[in-house]
Amino acid sequence: MTVTANKPAILGGEKAITLDQTNANRWPVITQEDEQAVLDILHSGELSINPVVGKLEDDYKKLTGRSFALTHNNGTSAILAGLHALGIKPMDEVIVPSATWWSSVMPILHCGGIPVFAELEGDCLGLDPEDVERKITERTKAIVVVHLFGMPSKMDELQAVADKHGLKILEDASHAHGATYKGKPIGSFGDVSIFSMQGNKLVPSGEGGVLLCDSQELYESAIRLGHYERLLGLESENRYFAATGFGFKFRMAPMSAALARTQLKHLAARNKKRNDNCIYLSEKLATCGIEPFLAPDDVTRVYFEFLVRYDEESIGLPINDLANALQAEGALVAAPRYPLLHQQPVFTHGVWSKIARLPATKENPLHLYDPADLPTTTLGNGSLLKLPAFPSATTELLDQYAEAFSKVISHADEIPRSD
Repeated sequence: MTVTANKPAILGGEKAITLDQTNANRWPVITQEDEQAVLDILHSGELSINPVVGKLEDDYKKLTGRSFALTHNNGTSAILAGLHALGIKPMDEVIVPSATWWSSVMPILHCGGIPVFAELEGDCLGLDPEDVERKITERTKAIVVVHLFGMPSKMDELQAVADKHGLKILEDASHAHGATYKGKPIGSFGDVSIFSMQGNKLVPSGEGGVLLCDSQELYESAIRLGHYERLLGLESENRYFAATGFGFKFRMAPMSAALARTQLKHLAARNKKRNDNCIYLSEKLATCGIEPFLAPDDVTRVYFEFLVRYDEESIGLPINDLANALQAEGALVAAPRYPLLHQQPVFTHGVWSKIARLPATKENPLHLYDPADLPTTTLGNGSLLKLPAFPSATTELLDQYAEAFSKVISHADEIPRSD
């Protein structure tokens, strides 16, 4: 087969992407500053309780403008603590997205609550405020808002729905360190907000999380659940639980906190590099018929992950075949890594009610989950393609990615179809 420069590699052409991508996509970025911060904790001998944890909490209060911050061993624990603080109890319903990591949803079950899945809207991949309102019943107590992949959700509309119906909001900002919505930092919305500092996040600490709020009562409730060692320092009646706590220990490891602090110092600069790269490539892909999720003028998004939407009908190439052809060009593309939760066996097979310890009765029939629910979310998720977030990429590599898309899409009718 003759090799030509503009023929897709899957048809015998040369690869568009020839540069080594190892350093361009390496994350996290670990420097001597990070290493020294961790070594300082090791040499201090204070490996379990250390002032560095409180300093990290101060950093997050500064980042978000919140009054209270409480670090956790991971973001999942922080979400559980947030739900506990909001008073979620057995049979309470909490409205959630399906296209998210399981940590946004599964802790609800350990409060005895019932997740109710609502549709996503297409602009920001956040909860659709109209469908959220349709899903509200007399049992609904809260909404979990996720800023998926770093794009802020439509907070004004979601807050208006919550206020209208007297609901609480837990803001899962795990993907959105440094993002803003109409001039306010993400993490400053809702009754409670949380961030994850897991190793792939924009502020990686290995493992870690933080809960933020502006209410002394909510803050102390979260302390009660998983931070027994802090209870004696409180002036309220919660101090009397210091000998036992409420059964969990969610304390963050000081070495993780030290790493998070040094990483947080570079958040703005590293976010800017990702944003510049992803926006540069997004604008090129838009000319090929690919729809990037660029932020509205009053929103600053970040790129925990870089996803684009592909219109299979207009281009005429099934998305799996597009991905295969792009991979042949050397592109690191894949389907979204989050399966839709409402279609998972834990919900469709009824296992969720056992985790939540909720027996079905005539008075309280349990919620049934149908994989065919949420057609908008299902259709939208199937049209998404995940690219690297290019934390350290050069313009030359981004241009090669743009060329790969251009080659494949311009030859869409020739690309082999899978069975």
